[in-house]
Amino acid sequence: MAYRDVYEGWKADPEGFWMQAAGQIDWDQAPSRAYFDQGPAGEWFADARVNTCWNAVDRHVEAGRGDQLAIIHDSPITHSDRGITYRELRDRVASLAGALRAKGVDKGDRVIIYMPMVPEAVEAMLACARIGAVHSVVFGGFAAHELAVRIDDATPKAIIAASCGLEPGRVVHYKPLLDKAIEQAAHKPDFCVIFQREQEVAQLTPGRDVAWHEFQFGVEPADCVPVEGNHPSYILYTSGTTGQPKGVIRHTAGQLVALNWTMKNIYGIDAGDVFWAASDVGWVVGHSYICYGPLIAGATTIVFEGKPVGTPDAGTFWRVIQNHKVKSFFTAPTAIRAVKREDPNGELIKDYNLSSLQAVFLAGERADPDTIQWLEDQLRLPVIDHWWQTETGWAIASNPFGIENMPIKKGSPSVAMPGYDVQILDEAGHPVAPGTLGAIAIKLPLPPGTLPTLWNAEDRFRKSYLGHYPGYYETGDAGYVDEDGYLYIMARTDDVINVAGHRLSTGAMEEVLASHPAVAECAVIGVADKLKGQMPVGFLCLKKGVTTPEDQIRSEVVAMVRDQIGPVAAFKTACIVDRLPKTRSGKILRATMVKIADGETFKTPATIDDPEILTEITTALGGIGLPAKG
Repeated sequence: MAYRDVYEGWKADPEGFWMQAAGQIDWDQAPSRAYFDQGPAGEWFADARVNTCWNAVDRHVEAGRGDQLAIIHDSPITHSDRGITYRELRDRVASLAGALRAKGVDKGDRVIIYMPMVPEAVEAMLACARIGAVHSVVFGGFAAHELAVRIDDATPKAIIAASCGLEPGRVVHYKPLLDKAIEQAAHKPDFCVIFQREQEVAQLTPGRDVAWHEFQFGVEPADCVPVEGNHPSYILYTSGTTGQPKGVIRHTAGQLVALNWTMKNIYGIDAGDVFWAASDVGWVVGHSYICYGPLIAGATTIVFEGKPVGTPDAGTFWRVIQNHKVKSFFTAPTAIRAVKREDPNGELIKDYNLSSLQAVFLAGERADPDTIQWLEDQLRLPVIDHWWQTETGWAIASNPFGIENMPIKKGSPSVAMPGYDVQILDEAGHPVAPGTLGAIAIKLPLPPGTLPTLWNAEDRFRKSYLGHYPGYYETGDAGYVDEDGYLYIMARTDDVINVAGHRLSTGAMEEVLASHPAVAECAVIGVADKLKGQMPVGFLCLKKGVTTPEDQIRSEVVAMVRDQIGPVAAFKTACIVDRLPKTRSGKILRATMVKIADGETFKTPATIDDPEILTEITTALGGIGLPAKG
């Protein structure tokens, strides 16, 4: 079947579509139907009974594939890699789950996981799933205050942490951060399990902390505990506009059905294939496509402890793909831009045999056409941008590679996936014509695997996502759909700027800037202007080895925007900077840059990769007279 047939089949019979997809899951008690009109936005397979860990681990052992690798840990930072089979994974997870249960962790209890990119992080997630505990992974090395906020919100019975994380050239001390967070938090966990790494052995707090291996010694392994279909699998905190993080919930059954469907139909992955998502377990990509998705599908997943550049060079991605015979590779556009900046001619790519690779998938930040073109030219393979959110848990729009490799339109994440009825709305909530910029919304109900609500914050869920456009989920992104049904994500709704009454997309301007041969990466923000309301300002990071004078580059990009978008954009100012402020997942912190440019007070985002960059941005803006005094 072609994509259009599959999508129209879902639209004609969503209930039948998802019940058929549910047939790929092992149920303790099969659902009587797919959709339940209950809760603030509906629930999926709510009356089923099922266990995630069984579906991700045990059933593959039972099916005779216990000797297949489930996890490959590749760590260029520690110069090591090792494999764990499905049978070994089952035994390790059952042991940890049994130890948690022996210490009083039961179905519904919360466990915070604060770990680097080691297999034990995935094992901790699966151990919670095995006994019905609800895990909340907090990005390893997150600031103590932010961890404390999450401890108070999730009220965990236990915290599982590592002694340290490793970055190129430095050790990140997790245990002191954890101790400080527990000290700050009003809620105190009953106990903490500490995975001691050889690079740093942490001091344990007597009576509270227990070492990973001692914790499991002599304990009875736990069997899988069936839970209700609408039992929370996990809470994942995403940054909220109020400063209070939003705890996105994922229900167990919907996650199983949706992620299993995506592995084959979006990523073209079957049992036994090797899949690599170069992300972190602290982010939604790590939940969906390092831990759960590949394992539910019976594939081999890679846990990578390294960086796209610097561990040791811009060839590390290609080494991993070659050595482990990766079939589909998923990363962020910002990672590819970093590789491109270090190796603009792709010389390092030529050193590796990438014959196993069938496609590259990009998500997390808008993939500019220039980056996609560069990667296509280097790899001679499909490079597929796809779009989703922490809240949705899987792709809203993609090129469904496993169904049909549709024509790629650069700048578009392609088409809506089954389950998502995507609409472009004006401010009043009316659908707009093709090609017209508007707010991207999804007609309710959302599909399985998406958020049913927020943790202990149903009113906030309704207000944040359902209040603006009744009957729709508001994505917070702006864009348009073309005549062929291809979706274009142009900016966050907040990043659509108003220049003298004209609504303009910063993403469209960034696309133009990124096409300049000297530019490796860029961002455009709208700054306050007394005359025109807002004016665009561009930030450019240049490729290595560029010798063109900076003034010439600035004048050329200004001319390019004028030529390709028009004088209406009023684009006159571009700063050249060494780097852009980003979250650890690679998203550019445009809203913070706007506050700096407008002279507003701002709070350094908890997710920022390097706070020092904000000083560099302030200096660059000062060089062009911003913020304007008075």
